[in-house]
Amino acid sequence: MESVLPSPTRLLIVFYSRNGTVEALAAAAADAARQAGAELRVRRAREVADADAMGQVKGWLESAERQNALYEAPTKDDAEWADAILFGTPCYFGAMATELKNFFDQLGPQWKSGALAGKVGGAFAAASWPHGGTEVVTLSLYAPMAHLGMVILPTGYTDEAMLEAGSPYGASAICGSEHRPPRHEDLEAVRHQGRRMVAITGALIAAGEMPSRNR
Repeated sequence: MESVLPSPTRLLIVFYSRNGTVEALAAAAADAARQAGAELRVRRAREVADADAMGQVKGWLESAERQNALYEAPTKDDAEWADAILFGTPCYFGAMATELKNFFDQLGPQWKSGALAGKVGGAFAAASWPHGGTEVVTLSLYAPMAHLGMVILPTGYTDEAMLEAGSPYGASAICGSEHRPPRHEDLEAVRHQGRRMVAITGALIAAGEMPSRNR
């Protein structure tokens, strides 16, 4: 009898980024996960503000148009397809972006049916200032994942990269008022997070502990 090779771990990365910092973290996590053998979908949550409101903030509309041309909007089908979901957000007043919260709020049918129960979940964040709330916001993302029955996977200090950047809860970056790109250390931390998501999810799949896949 021929052995059946396991199919690749399916990782969905759902992020919101206004100025590109979280986008860069998401791209780094996706690259690392892909190199670890995962099948990827990378999605950007869409704005809930209208164009007039966005136009009042320098660069917001242009950045949104650029990113939305690169990334599809996340859907409930994406969430059901995935074995693991990694969420990324900027920190706004100590909370996740409204755009990402709006995606969570659309998952009511999946909560009711238990469609996401048992899937692995993780989170990362970026803020303008060192005390801008990256740890608080990352932890706040654990709450909706718990309601959905997901297996929450923190990074811990499971790699030297986590001693230089991020936190034991998830990778992070501080971009300053000038919206600096993530540092090399920040990218290494989120790359580790991407690889860890793939490794742990793959182990759960191999052990028969994951929910049956929705094709």
